[in-house]
Amino acid sequence: MPRLTAGTAFTAIPKITLAQWQASSLITRWMIASRAAVLVMTFSSAALAGVLALLAGTLQLWPWLACTVGLLLAHATNNQLNDYTDSKRGIDSGNYFRNQYGAHVLEDGLLSERALWLYMGVTGGVALLLGLYLLWQTGPQVIFPLLAGAFFLLFYTYPLKKLGLGEPAVLLVWGPLMTGGTYLVTTGIWDWQVALIGTVYALAPTVVIFGKHVDKLEFDAAKGVKTLPVRLGAQRSLSWIVAMTWLQYLSLPILVAIGWLPWTVVAVGLALPAARRLIRACGEPRPNVCPPDYPESAWPLWYVAFAFGHARRFGLLFLMGLLLAWPVQLVMSHLTGTGAAG
Repeated sequence: MPRLTAGTAFTAIPKITLAQWQASSLITRWMIASRAAVLVMTFSSAALAGVLALLAGTLQLWPWLACTVGLLLAHATNNQLNDYTDSKRGIDSGNYFRNQYGAHVLEDGLLSERALWLYMGVTGGVALLLGLYLLWQTGPQVIFPLLAGAFFLLFYTYPLKKLGLGEPAVLLVWGPLMTGGTYLVTTGIWDWQVALIGTVYALAPTVVIFGKHVDKLEFDAAKGVKTLPVRLGAQRSLSWIVAMTWLQYLSLPILVAIGWLPWTVVAVGLALPAARRLIRACGEPRPNVCPPDYPESAWPLWYVAFAFGHARRFGLLFLMGLLLAWPVQLVMSHLTGTGAAG
């Protein structure tokens, strides 16, 4: 079988043999163990804060970079801890849903528990050091988002996910905590307006986790993991997915109209085809077997695959739309200055 590359691990959660694992580089192994493909959602939340700071003229590049890398490493640590915790609790044992769609480093015998702890220790340790640096750099106002982030990192898998609080936690973390917190360490200012804009984006990762938990609803229910979709039921959860997706698109024109966002964010309209595919999937029964026109590498992921495809596109187009406002802003400032001088 072909040797896996870091590029493959960055764009997918691949199924992998022991031989492929042993032939892979250390960075590729780390990316597989960290489920690096989903880290793009964390990057989007942090980058959103950076671009908003850039537009406000308050961007401090190095604190933003340190915060972004720290958040990516914290998310990677959480994914590693998630696999460790669910494996130890017997959730991922046997032919569980998690083992079907990608490599599970413990259940597949790719890493020992001790080796996984080493991965978590190094990854989480660097994230903690960057957090302490930002605390020293920015001041005590960073303590709350730092401690809140640590809480969700450690306790998302258990007990929050089991109690049906995992989905609200994702909305809170990828919205106010990540975007608002990154803006805070980047500018020294907590801005509720930025936190709310981040929450509009965070609806996309929240839809992703809803989709994932609907996909494995029967598995979770059988294992006693009472996620919010287990509690709500599949149909209500799918209705929530559709509602949150529409809410993203309905919120942006309002934020533009009140002057919180530039008109260039209309670029997110290019993500509407992905949104329509997600909404259409939510209105149809989930297939029992992999459809002929569906990639086998993604099966049995279904709702989450459509949700993640949309989240990735929405986030990157949102950032592109904001970045387009920067040269427009510079040109308008120059023209205004020239006119004043004349």
